[in-house]
Amino acid sequence: MVTKTWMYDAILYLYALSLLFYFSAAVGPKRNAKRMGTGLLSFVWLMQALYMAYRMYVLDYVPVLTLFETLFLCVWLLVSVTLLMSWFMRMDMIVFLVNLVGFTILAVNLFSDPKNSPGPTQWEAQDHLLFVHITLAISSYVAFLFAAVFSVMYLYMHRQLKEKQWSKLLTRFPSLDTIEYYTFRSVLIGTPLLILSLVLGLVKVGLEGDSYHFLDSKVLLTFFIMMAYVFYLVQRASGRQPGYKLAFWNLGAFALVVMNYIGSNLLSRFHQWNWM
Repeated sequence: MVTKTWMYDAILYLYALSLLFYFSAAVGPKRNAKRMGTGLLSFVWLMQALYMAYRMYVLDYVPVLTLFETLFLCVWLLVSVTLLMSWFMRMDMIVFLVNLVGFTILAVNLFSDPKNSPGPTQWEAQDHLLFVHITLAISSYVAFLFAAVFSVMYLYMHRQLKEKQWSKLLTRFPSLDTIEYYTFRSVLIGTPLLILSLVLGLVKVGLEGDSYHFLDSKVLLTFFIMMAYVFYLVQRASGRQPGYKLAFWNLGAFALVVMNYIGSNLLSRFHQWNWM
């Protein structure tokens, strides 16, 4: 089995170092700091990819079936997207904040056990439908996390501007319209991914003849999450709600995502992760 290795520790240390450089670049226009942060983050991305490939080789299945693996995949996707943003967009503050969340997830993941492998009650590791289902779900969560970070930025900037508390830090933020636009784009990407993941999960359950799983708590909550984000998209398209109200709604929907992910071990009858 794969144990915690020096590679995981190295990833954490390099990730932390890249955040220091990105913070310096975010609070002030320092090209050298951004260049160093991007270089270190690229190396973190590469080491994460190698670590996942190593687990795949040792465990002989695509590593997305345990809580440790899904959280690790989530962070790798976060790093992937923020690297693209760093290369092609001038949004250093967003890159820093999202990777701060990613580093926190990776650090919390130290408390999970990478030696765990799927138990006999879980779906077969070689099931390609299961792999696509989980990958789409994690990808949608990543998109929703970006939307949540954008919403926090929107509410902070909206409050500062409303109270006329202008600061140098705000000059490093995109405009409110830009933040709101990227929030919308993130939800617009995440919602179809979640719908596809839910449909594939239901197809899987139907093929196995376990129809009682249709009423599983995680399935039902996922449906409500989907409807919450669809409601956000409809309200945003209608233009009837101000940006700050949409940001609050978006954060509420993301809170449901977190509850759904963490609570699967407590409530779900078949969406259960190996943790310790």
